[in-house]
This record gives sequence, structure tokens and C-alpha cells, in this order.
Amino acid sequence: MRNDEEHIEQEEHWVSVSDLMAGLMMVFLLVAIVFMVNAEIERNKIRDVAVLYDKLRTQLYQDLVEEFGPDLDKWGAEINPDLSIRFGRPELIFDKGEKDLKGEFQTILEDFFPRYLNIIASKKYRDDIAEVRIEGHTSSGWLSQSEDNAYILNMGLSQARTRSTLEFLLLLPDVQNEKEWLKEHMTANGLSSSKPIFLDNGEEDRERSRRVEFRLRTDAESRIAAILESQRH
Repeated sequence: MRNDEEHIEQEEHWVSVSDLMAGLMMVFLLVAIVFMVNAEIERNKIRDVAVLYDKLRTQLYQDLVEEFGPDLDKWGAEINPDLSIRFGRPELIFDKGEKDLKGEFQTILEDFFPRYLNIIASKKYRDDIAEVRIEGHTSSGWLSQSEDNAYILNMGLSQARTRSTLEFLLLLPDVQNEKEWLKEHMTANGLSSSKPIFLDNGEEDRERSRRVEFRLRTDAESRIAAILESQRH
């Protein structure tokens, strides 16, 4: 009789342990499911942001091409799908080694920039623009200077040129209504010879490397970063 009672107690003990383990497994399973669902939700958010901004980039590129397509040849300019607009005829932009805008480039900017601003600062796009970058680029090399010294000298020159461009643009009468927005979004960036343009044979195209570019950065990156940051908390 005593052995039977001990046997029953052992069975009850193992049943309670197995029930506990089953309960814990269910908890862990639920936690895993919740985690996977949340991860899927966050992945969908990132995907939706990426799709949205891909559509925005495509539409903005089309609007820029439609607006400026007829003027590109006479300006020596080109529009790229990455939303950069490149002014690549140095003889129209700056005298060699100088930071002041040539009269020809001032005339181009007086025509180009108010129309450009009307597009990017419109209700359609303004809330999605994180930065309007003016980039100054030079060719590599500097007469009688080492490679490192040439890079530093060209950095100073490219920065001075973008500052001159920025100053000129902010003073244009046709942009005064959007000056505060420009001051919040527009930056001047001298890049020296860090991004040269090459010929098909692999040699640097020194003329085309001397250029000014306008480049847009959307806030897609910051929105995705915010989603990823929220996942850590």
C-alpha cells in the first residue's frame, strides 16, 4: 500500500513538472511569435519608406528633366537619375584657380536656380528634402605641388567656389521668399579632386572634373534610421 502511494506521488510530481515545462514552452513560443511579428512590421515599414522615396526620386527626376531639358546643352549641364545636376563647362563657371563666379555662370544661375527652387521647395517635395548640396569639384594636381599639397590646395579652392556660389544664390531677388528654407537646407561642400571624372581609357578628364553640382538628399535615410533606432528600444 505504501509503495502504491509513493508511486502515485511520483506520477503527480512528474505531471506537474511536465505541465510547467509545457507552459514555459508556450510562453517562449508566444514571445517568439510576437518578436517575429514586430520584426516583420518594422521590415514592412522600411520597405514602404524605400518604395515611397524611390517613387519620389523618379517623379522628381522627371520634373527636373521636363523643366530643364531644353536648356542643358547651352548651359553645359546634365541631369542624372541620382538627382544631381552637373554644370561641367569650366570655361563658363570660374577662371582657372579663381573662386569668383564668371559672368556667364551668374547668368546661368539667375535663370536656373529660381526655377529649380520652385520645384524642390514646392508642396509636392519640400517636406521630403533633407539637404540641397552645392558641390565644388576640381581636377587633380596643382602646378609644382606634391600630390598631397595639390589635394589640400584644391580643397580650399573648391570650398571657396561653393561658398561664392551659395552667397550669390542667396542674394537672388527671385528666391527671397524661400530664403529661410534655403538657409535650413542648402549647404556648400568643397570636395577637391576626390571625385574625378574619367575617360574611357581610364585617364582623368581634367576639364569635366572641374565642375559644380547641385545634389539633393531626401530624408529617406533619416526615416529608416529612426525605424532602426526604435527597434533597439
